[in-house]
Amino acid sequence: MKNLFLTAILVMACTQTYAQDLSAILESNMPETENYTTATFKGTRILNGHSIENRKKGVTEFVISHRFGRINLGFDELYGLDQSNIRFALERGITDDLMLGVGRSSFEKTYDGFVKYRILKQRDTKNTMPISLSFFGSLAYRTIKDFDPEKEPTFNQKLTYVGQLLIAKKFSPGFSMQIMPSYVYRNSVKIHNDPHGIFAMGIGGRAKITKRMALNAEYHYTINPLQSINASNSLALGLEIETGGHVFQIILSNSITMIEKSFITESTDDFFKGDIHLGFNISRAFQGKNKKKKNKE
Repeated sequence: MKNLFLTAILVMACTQTYAQDLSAILESNMPETENYTTATFKGTRILNGHSIENRKKGVTEFVISHRFGRINLGFDELYGLDQSNIRFALERGITDDLMLGVGRSSFEKTYDGFVKYRILKQRDTKNTMPISLSFFGSLAYRTIKDFDPEKEPTFNQKLTYVGQLLIAKKFSPGFSMQIMPSYVYRNSVKIHNDPHGIFAMGIGGRAKITKRMALNAEYHYTINPLQSINASNSLALGLEIETGGHVFQIILSNSITMIEKSFITESTDDFFKGDIHLGFNISRAFQGKNKKKKNKE
């Protein structure tokens, strides 16, 4: 009887050990749930430039951006409100990671298109990814007729290209930052000393102040600026407000333009001398309806 009791205890111990080993094996083979970081920024723009965020698959966004003249123009120009530059754009999420967009700016009558593709997503799991990474590429076509009719530039000479890496991290629910190494290439330049290719480094951030409001900032440092103009580095400060399906940004910037090839390399105003442009971005997202296909019997 005693031997039978000892045998039973030994069998139970072995069974428990085997069950624990089997549980560990099963847990190690189970797929890990990915806990991706969301809402690093609230919209697809920090202020002037793109954020890491994409629109979801099937979502179309209509974006209106506006910049007025310099505030220091005084009352006669209604502190810049008599002058304006506007851009309209349509942007769409092709997949959750791929976004395309087209736009038209009144400044230099420029048409532009862009692609933004998310490569890495920040996540907090066993296999941690500390940052999000996207590639942004754009093409701009300048159509303003400010040239001698006998020396009209060719189609290719009117093109400018931009490539950026958007590297972002959400440090907490209320604070995010992004850096943007950038390269701008012009097919034609005004003078011989102007570089065709310009390198720049941007930095931006978002600090949440209430549930629906945040303070944003953005700065771009140009490493080898254009020589034909008195170029300055682009700086922008803004208040971001979320209202339902809208993201509304009120902006103060020394840049009057709203596409990368322009505000990164063609800004000429000095923010700290009062050359500040009041502006805004407003966007409205539209979710496409999913049509369910009915199976025909």
